[in-house]
Amino acid sequence: MSPRPHRKIRILCVDDHPVVRRGVAAMLAVEAELDLVAEASTGSEAVELFREYRPDVVLMDLRLAGGMDGMAAIEAICREFPRARILVLTTYAGDENIHRALAAGARGYLIKDTLDERLLDAIRVVHEGRRYVPPEVAVQLAEHGPRVELTDREREVLSLMARGMRNKEIGAELSITEATARTHVEKIVAKLGVNGRTEAVVVAAQRGFLRF
Repeated sequence: MSPRPHRKIRILCVDDHPVVRRGVAAMLAVEAELDLVAEASTGSEAVELFREYRPDVVLMDLRLAGGMDGMAAIEAICREFPRARILVLTTYAGDENIHRALAAGARGYLIKDTLDERLLDAIRVVHEGRRYVPPEVAVQLAEHGPRVELTDREREVLSLMARGMRNKEIGAELSITEATARTHVEKIVAKLGVNGRTEAVVVAAQRGFLRF
C-alpha cells in the first residue's frame, strides 16, 4: 500500500487590504501542504468563515474595517472555539498589542514586514500547537518588562488625553470631578513611566494603548 498523503493545513486569511491577501495567497500557493481555504476582510466575516470552514490556522490582522477589529475577532473565535490556532499578522508592533493578542488567544505574532519564509515557519509551528514569537517581537516585550495594566477608566481618560482634553474637560466628559480626572492622569503617567501627559500620549501610541 502506498503511504497516506499528509492532510493539508487549511488556512483562513483575514486582512482588509486585498494586496496583502494576494501576497499571502501567492506565498501559500507554492507550498504543497498549505491550503488557503477562505479570505475575510472584516472581523465579523472572519468569525462567520471560521464557523463555516473550521480552518487549522487563521492569519489575523489587527487593523480591520467595520465594527469588529482583529482583537475582537480573536476573542470571539477563541470564545466559541477554544482550540482555534490564530497567528497575528499585523503592522502593530507595540508591546501592549502583543500582550493583548496573546492574552485573547492568539498562538503567534508576526509583523507584516516579515512576509517571507518566517510566515511559513510560523504557520507550521502554530499548527503544531506551539507558540511562535520571533526575536523582534520578543524584544518588544522584553524592552518594557511586565505588562502595564490600565483600568478601563484609565483607558478612557487616556483616549481623551490624546484628543487634547485637559483635566476639567475630561471630568465633564466622563461625569467625574476635575480632581478625580487629575488622579487618573497621574496614575497613567506613573504606570507608563513618563514625565507628563504629552509624553504619556506619545508612549501610549507607540506601545499600542492608543490607535489613531
